[in-house]
Amino acid sequence: MARAFIFPGQGAQTIGMGKDLADAYPAARAIFDEVDEALGEKLSTLIWEGDIADLTLTANAQPALMATSLAAMRALEAEGVSMDAASFVAGHSLGEYSALTAAGALTVADAARLLRKRGQAMQAAVPVGEGAMAAVLGLDLDAVRKVAADAAQGDVCQAANDNDPAQVVISGAKAAVERAVDIAKEAGAKRALLLPVSAPFHCALMQPAADEMAQALADVTINDPAVPVVANVVAEAVSDPEQIRKLLVDQICGAVRWRESVLWMTGTGEVTEFWEIGAGKALSGMVRRIHKPAAVRNVGTAADVTAAAQALNA
Repeated sequence: MARAFIFPGQGAQTIGMGKDLADAYPAARAIFDEVDEALGEKLSTLIWEGDIADLTLTANAQPALMATSLAAMRALEAEGVSMDAASFVAGHSLGEYSALTAAGALTVADAARLLRKRGQAMQAAVPVGEGAMAAVLGLDLDAVRKVAADAAQGDVCQAANDNDPAQVVISGAKAAVERAVDIAKEAGAKRALLLPVSAPFHCALMQPAADEMAQALADVTINDPAVPVVANVVAEAVSDPEQIRKLLVDQICGAVRWRESVLWMTGTGEVTEFWEIGAGKALSGMVRRIHKPAAVRNVGTAADVTAAAQALNA
């Protein structure tokens, strides 16, 4: 059985995430300590005891979600589940950094610093209020691309996240995205709604952030991953460190091709089981909508880790 470990992106954050992993597994706690040290602050205190509004800030949410995913991975390893149990890893947007770190391509400290920089750069790329994102439900990717093109009218307006057959996210200039919401409804979308995000991620307006990340990534060592990483922007497996470096830059402005990534894993990669490692269950729901026969398991708590290890060793 081919298995993929998948790692969540922004929006999965909750106060208290990963605390029971840190309490139950010293190796999991060590991840939070390492992230705190790399950032020079107690991000773990914010994650476990802070205000959700502060945790949701992009520059905090990104390293926090990575820390929680890696803590779950270290807990799995403590129970005897190694990276050898996966044929592929993949992550949604920032989750790709978690996937790369779990596979040994990045160190935890480097991933934490890169994600802090990535969050800050993405937030700073577009002044607050000038960009927006909207979820379109019930139209496929081609239909949403047409909606975005019709709504652009000279502004940036792009399909940013192809999440599953029922959900595509549009990103761009606020006025254009607002036009897209209306056009999508007229085109037969079940729902089209603006998302509560702080910047228009994964569109051409993020180019200043891509330029910053190109500089940041140039100075970081990227190792061969222990298992291939299915990259967001190409929706197929990659292992070459220099290709990974380039794709992480491309990912800032490029679309998250999650639906295609899952289909690549279930098709070419022959994956039949997905483990969502870290906070939330959003990716699991997407996988079920993309490929109904897939078996899905969430691994975000100490109890989940125990159950997963027992199932694998049964």
